[in-house]
Amino acid sequence: MTIVNNVTREAELSGLASFLAGGDALQRDLLDIWGGRRDQLGRIAEYALVPAGKLLRPLLVLESARCVGGNPEGLAELALAIEYLHVATLIHDDIIDEDDVRRGRPSVKAAFGVPAAIVAGDGLILETFAALTGSRPAGVSDADIVAVTSVMAAAGVGLCRGQLLESEFVGDLECTADQYLTMAQLKTGVLFESACRIGAILGTDRQDWIDDLGTFGMNLGTAFQIRDDLLAFDDTAAFIGKPRESDLQNRRPTLPVLLAYQRATDGERKQLEQAFHGEFPVDESFALLRTIVETTGGREAAAQVATDLITDAQRRLANLPAGGSTDVLAEIAGYASRRAF
Repeated sequence: MTIVNNVTREAELSGLASFLAGGDALQRDLLDIWGGRRDQLGRIAEYALVPAGKLLRPLLVLESARCVGGNPEGLAELALAIEYLHVATLIHDDIIDEDDVRRGRPSVKAAFGVPAAIVAGDGLILETFAALTGSRPAGVSDADIVAVTSVMAAAGVGLCRGQLLESEFVGDLECTADQYLTMAQLKTGVLFESACRIGAILGTDRQDWIDDLGTFGMNLGTAFQIRDDLLAFDDTAAFIGKPRESDLQNRRPTLPVLLAYQRATDGERKQLEQAFHGEFPVDESFALLRTIVETTGGREAAAQVATDLITDAQRRLANLPAGGSTDVLAEIAGYASRRAF
């Protein structure tokens, strides 16, 4: 391993604020990379990528490298590769789910049509690996590039498995919490795991630290997915980027709904089944769903599962070098447990 100089953060920024502020620089990098591409594929990709979300996954790459003593300077292009894969999956998800809104504006498939969206998603997947293998930050060896590319490829396969597993659960309110968690680990957790694992690989040779950061990321990402599911039932959530009824319309059982179904009376179960089979208007079905999720304790139980995952994620950090970046990762986990991003 090769990156050895630890970078100290500027005094005026610390902790979570500094972590999130790093997204501004990555946004500028995205514009630099994609703003000059005037062909159709480039224009669609730029639309999908910019403005970005919080760029949590590439930021986790940089923070994980820093956490184990690496220098994230010059790693931005490589770190952004994981965002390309993430956004590609969002484009394809919106096609599968027939969602016309993403991040508060028309989804790629709504803005450009399904055929163009399929091609753009495919293009971004290939851009993922072009960015990994084409960037050569100072001090990063060929062996490091091979290792991070392998991690990303495995993550991509996991994402596909998770998507297909989710499709198997459509309309199945008897899907177990364990089955849901396996799907969530593959569909969401694996990219967080990959981000932290890739950063660790770029910062250290210690396999135990790499594995601890990978597990941290997996638990963080899985909890993040559960919190995302819970946003649909939270009136205080100002922005969730897609219709709250999307999962219901697609007959996709989320963890709070599954836990509510397990706890429900026979009458409530019948109502949930009717709602999921489209026997009521969508707004009426969603209102009914919210009520049952709340009264049965499904929302609270799902939130506790997320909290337990975050607790385990933070526990993994105890094995890593003490210092500012380890504290930042712990703070990120705490913040994600409230799904305030």
